[in-house]
Amino acid sequence: MTTASSSLEAVSGARQELTVVVPVRLLRTPDWAEGPFPFELGSRRTDSATRATYFAPASARVLYGAPGRPRRWHRPLSVSQDGLHLIGMELLRTATARHPGHALAVLHFSVERPLLPVLRAIGGRPTADAPPLTGLLAPPRLLAELAEVRDGTEPFAIARPYTVAFMTPQADHGPALRAGFEGVLPPTADRWLWQLASRSTPADFPLAPETATEQLGSAVRISADWSALVLRQGAAFLGHRADGGDGDFFEFGALHSRTVYLDALLLGSIQRDHIDELTDELSEVFDSSRLARRVTTLERNIALFRSTYWRQHLTAHGPANDLLLAFQNQHRLPARFNEILAEVADYSRLVQTQESQQISGALGTLTILGLPLGTALGILQVLGDESVTHLLVALGLSVAAAAGALTTRYGRLVLASLRGTGKPRR
Repeated sequence: MTTASSSLEAVSGARQELTVVVPVRLLRTPDWAEGPFPFELGSRRTDSATRATYFAPASARVLYGAPGRPRRWHRPLSVSQDGLHLIGMELLRTATARHPGHALAVLHFSVERPLLPVLRAIGGRPTADAPPLTGLLAPPRLLAELAEVRDGTEPFAIARPYTVAFMTPQADHGPALRAGFEGVLPPTADRWLWQLASRSTPADFPLAPETATEQLGSAVRISADWSALVLRQGAAFLGHRADGGDGDFFEFGALHSRTVYLDALLLGSIQRDHIDELTDELSEVFDSSRLARRVTTLERNIALFRSTYWRQHLTAHGPANDLLLAFQNQHRLPARFNEILAEVADYSRLVQTQESQQISGALGTLTILGLPLGTALGILQVLGDESVTHLLVALGLSVAAAAGALTTRYGRLVLASLRGTGKPRR
């Protein structure tokens, strides 16, 4: 391939790593080691304690659990097949109110052949190679008796695994390289980044020239050395200078892409699942006559989501925030959550209106029933009449007067308000 080309199909980077995120359903509590996979670089070990320093406490609890309440487990492995080498797995519990068994399986690979064909195959492109996650690398085999892969047929399900690709260029990969340490980045660099994140070639998904600038403009410039792009089905990190091998900064970059930056994307995935569930609950709010109870439950679930999961600013470390915001924007999470809040506020006002109508109806009923009876008893008391017969007659006349009043338009309106219908029967 020539350095002038913008295609990645035959390119192998100097350093290629791949993380695959598969939605699963836990069958039991994992017996793996607790915490995220502890990647090491020199004296640095990225365990729960190290990673938690990058995140707000609530976000850290979501991603890593708390003492006595683990949410994440890991298992080192060494499995090779067709140029893919699996080095470890993680399980992150992502339980929701309706789906307590939901989790994410995270598979960490190094890739020893061109990366884009692997991504295209995982993405199910029509002309792609055979699926790589089969045989020894099939998730059902790797997670046997521990978790089952979700089939993608549930509401809001993601049909394909989410991928996070990391690639650094060699010296002859001119389309990805800056002109010097702080030189101009060629337009082909973002094309390469797009292909890795979208798991597509220009033939699979040709970018319209009219919108290409906007779509490629969402790339996150982590530094002059590398950039990231987050899309709906995948994310990618691409270096912009030749990788120097062992001891190069890109070792640290690869570590961050597998740990802190991956965790920011996982948090976004958890947020998406909870917003999907809240949306599903909203669609069922009128399926029961107990509207007030359903709205109260929705408001409680929203409050729990906001306090536990809804974070748009993870940390003072900017790139993790930028990646989370990019994920949220790809899935329209802020707009969708605002729509949920507005819709629930409308339902809450409706419940308050119905309750006010029912209270008014109750007071009206007491008035209709009590006024004739009070008037009759008052007349008897003024006359000093203590006859039981006269008292019974007065009660009968009061009931008749109340029944007659209830047949009037005002009476029907009172009864309708008491039932919560808001309008009288005709």
